[in-house]
Amino acid sequence: MEYHFYPIDWLVLAAYFLGTMSIGFYFWRRSRSTEGFTAGGRSLSGLLCGLSIFATYLSSISFLALPGSAYATNWNAFTFSIALLPATWIGVRWFLPYYRRSQEVSAYAHLEHRFGPWARTYASVFYLLTQISRMGAVMYLMALPLSVLLGWDIRVLILITGVSVTLYTFVGGITAVIWADALQALVLMGGAFVCLGVMLAGMPEGPGQIFTIAAEHNKLSLGSFGASVSTSTFWVVLIYGLTINLQNFGIDQNYIQRYIASRSDAEAEKSVWLGGLLYIPVSAVFFFIGTSLFAYYHARPDDLDALRSAVAVQRLAAGGVTAAAPDYAGRFEETKAELTDEDLGDRVFPQFIGSQLPAGVTGLLIAAIFAAAMSTVSTSLNSSATLIMRDYYQRYVNPQASDRQSMIALYAGTIVWGALGTGVALLMIHIRGALDAWWTLASIFSGGMVGLFLLGMISRRAGNPAAATAVVAGLLVIVWMVVSPTGHWPEALAALRSPFHNFMIIVVGTLVILLVGLLVGQFTGRRDEPSPP
Repeated sequence: MEYHFYPIDWLVLAAYFLGTMSIGFYFWRRSRSTEGFTAGGRSLSGLLCGLSIFATYLSSISFLALPGSAYATNWNAFTFSIALLPATWIGVRWFLPYYRRSQEVSAYAHLEHRFGPWARTYASVFYLLTQISRMGAVMYLMALPLSVLLGWDIRVLILITGVSVTLYTFVGGITAVIWADALQALVLMGGAFVCLGVMLAGMPEGPGQIFTIAAEHNKLSLGSFGASVSTSTFWVVLIYGLTINLQNFGIDQNYIQRYIASRSDAEAEKSVWLGGLLYIPVSAVFFFIGTSLFAYYHARPDDLDALRSAVAVQRLAAGGVTAAAPDYAGRFEETKAELTDEDLGDRVFPQFIGSQLPAGVTGLLIAAIFAAAMSTVSTSLNSSATLIMRDYYQRYVNPQASDRQSMIALYAGTIVWGALGTGVALLMIHIRGALDAWWTLASIFSGGMVGLFLLGMISRRAGNPAAATAVVAGLLVIVWMVVSPTGHWPEALAALRSPFHNFMIIVVGTLVILLVGLLVGQFTGRRDEPSPP
């Protein structure tokens, strides 16, 4: 399979990269205070913040992993997007008003007010771990297409990406992040529709052939509607999506900072509706791109064979096997024959971009993928640095810190978390199925902390003892669900293995924390306790 990256592609990519970096340096002066770096002066429009929320959802995980998932399986993962509708309504109805009233820049300060310092620390630790894994998945998926097109070592590309995004976030603060997010959202959508148009035009028997091939291979299914909790059925993904999205709108620092940055309550509400609802149809476009890719290659057997050959070569190279190896030909054929649709999933879109798109369009698509990575990683870095400054440095290390000292903590947090996210991206190189890997890590690291948040909102009786007991119970259940399906679980306890799919980790963890807290609160709480936030 031949790849191309013409001079005009380089120009498009370079122009976008320089434009994005320029935004960061343009807002340098506005981000040199803690208020400017973390809240943007609380003066931004709902349209701007809404596009930023949308861009935060539409990362390179969406741009590459969603098409890869649809290519490898079906539209089961789209159920996650469907769950956004009720989650957005709940976020606007209950979560947003609370944060606008409190004006607190940390999403977890209210947990300290409700249950004590330990609750704030617990939630922020798991949030920070979640962001490290998220940044890793995003940067890995960002580096995939560039390694295909440029022939560069994917590890070098991950390092370059990590350093670039860290620098951009370091100088620009939240205002630059939000403005760049809005620009990136438009580039992302434009790139997706251009790519889809090329695929539709390239079908040998016309666009309708996509639906014929998809129907033959059951590619448009939303998954099983059975009652199993051990596989990713429609209901499992729906419940997982609802829980994750409630976490996003309720306790995710990325979103809370956008609530605070909006100039009024009405603008903040507009931003949540725009960001949440815009993602549903746009994610459908990405799933349709994956379905179209499947039809495109299966309608072109020679191109499919070239695709399989290219992925086999890349897999061998990743394992240190070069063409100079004496048994290379045999190992190549063996690897190629073993490849499944799942193996091709994460790599099929980058391969298509590099081999099938006309000059200039390839640069646009790579710029769009770069936009996705810049958006997500910069958002995660800014929010993580904000928590490190507010929840740790100002809370435990230096409560009387000056603005200058707090800015040093913000800068240090940005650099350290940028390095950790880059490290996770390097570890993901050998992982198959980036979307499932990210969703599993999100379930584990989220730790069911949305359960603690809901406990504080729902119960008037649950106090510190009830909350602490609930969190311990929830974490024990999460550890059981993570460890019991693995080889580390004793065979003598095989009957006690978790029957749940990995997507259910955050769901079960949340329910355990909420229900145990409500139950214990009935025995330990007092009716004259303060109302929940």
